[in-house]
Amino acid sequence: MADKKDYNPYDNRVVEAPITNTGAFVSLLKGVIGTGILALPMAFAYTGWMCGAILLTLTTIMLIHGITLLIMCMVESARRQQQGYCNFSDTMVFAFNEGPKWCKYLAKATGYLVDGVLSLSHYGICVVYLVFVAVNMKQLLEHYVQAMDLRIYIAIVGLCSIPFFLVRHLKYLVPFNMVANIAMYLGFFLIFYYLFQDLPPLSDRPMFNEPSKYPLFFGIVLFSVSSVGVMLAVESEMSHPEQYIGWFGVLNLSAVVVVISYLFFSIMAYWRYGPHVHGSVTLDLPTDEVISQLSKAFISLALFLSFPLSGYVTIDIVFNHYMNHGNRLRNPHFVEYIVRVFFVVLSTVNAVAFPNLGPLVAFVGALTISLLNLVFPACIDLCLNYHEPYTYGKLRWKLVKNILLIIIGVVILGYCCTLSVLDMIEEYGGSGRKTSSLEKLPLGVLTDIDMTSN
Repeated sequence: MADKKDYNPYDNRVVEAPITNTGAFVSLLKGVIGTGILALPMAFAYTGWMCGAILLTLTTIMLIHGITLLIMCMVESARRQQQGYCNFSDTMVFAFNEGPKWCKYLAKATGYLVDGVLSLSHYGICVVYLVFVAVNMKQLLEHYVQAMDLRIYIAIVGLCSIPFFLVRHLKYLVPFNMVANIAMYLGFFLIFYYLFQDLPPLSDRPMFNEPSKYPLFFGIVLFSVSSVGVMLAVESEMSHPEQYIGWFGVLNLSAVVVVISYLFFSIMAYWRYGPHVHGSVTLDLPTDEVISQLSKAFISLALFLSFPLSGYVTIDIVFNHYMNHGNRLRNPHFVEYIVRVFFVVLSTVNAVAFPNLGPLVAFVGALTISLLNLVFPACIDLCLNYHEPYTYGKLRWKLVKNILLIIIGVVILGYCCTLSVLDMIEEYGGSGRKTSSLEKLPLGVLTDIDMTSN
């Protein structure tokens, strides 16, 4: 057997249908750019446009570093185990077994925790996407046809998504992701038609606001920038995964495009509508004009085509990590198709029964971002470098950096989960008021749906 130091996991990774760097880039853009961008103008209203631009850039750098650190740890875990690929949960288990003695007792549980949070978060996103598309379809069609219950539209959207969701490999989802990206940007460009009208002097919009509202800014940005499951899934399916991370890797290049798009859209929308911008900028658009209707149609189409990509993560975990672990199924493809259809049906039934999942998904999202994007990668890196011959670097800088990441992640976890729990109590506890502090979060772009679910 080859020496562990000479073993290269990339050379031994087997992918059934690998995707190119271009396909990975397109899939990343679609996986990250979603409904969250529509709430970013409100985030800039909390901080001021200059401060918002700086903080958005720094936050993105921090989150991308978290993903990069995680992928490096996954590759290192695969190298030490001399295997081609080691997924997130297996990396977590392996790292905790490599760490201090007390970590070994938690190792197996942390693997289940990673899988549970990842799969649950992407399941929630899929349900929200179904409702979002159905709401916009209802708003558009009611200008031309007789009004119908929102739940009928949700059922239609769910049924129409089944053929797309039966696509098993990311490689064959790339064309749909390309169309979705084009549709999303067309929707943004149509919104710019309104953003460039009647612009006030930029001096009327403060560059910096009082720091007391900065936490609300981070609550929006953190939900808008990161998509841990999709980022990992794309890397695992690449034909050249070694080109995914690095200064000019696919991940960083896509992050640059995302940040530029977010900055331009957010600053322009805040410049146009000022401090009174809504939780979703689409709520500031006219409802009876063709251009605004087309913008909603394009954005809805983009999210509809994003459904298979978001659900891919949950299916991969449920089917490959558990149901077909060790290739124990006799007809795995047939069983996977059944699982995929069941996933769509379950998501649709969930959306029909409970159209307003905003508070619950925000809670799961807070767990996803804080734990999977910051806390867990830092913990994995700490454990992998705990024993000699591995070190924390000169002046133990890795130890200091990882501790800072854990502290930041815990602060995010406490703040966002507190907001989400309060909103769940208010939303599901029978309170008469149905618009809550989630309007301050990117999932607040869905606050225009619960008013139309009758």
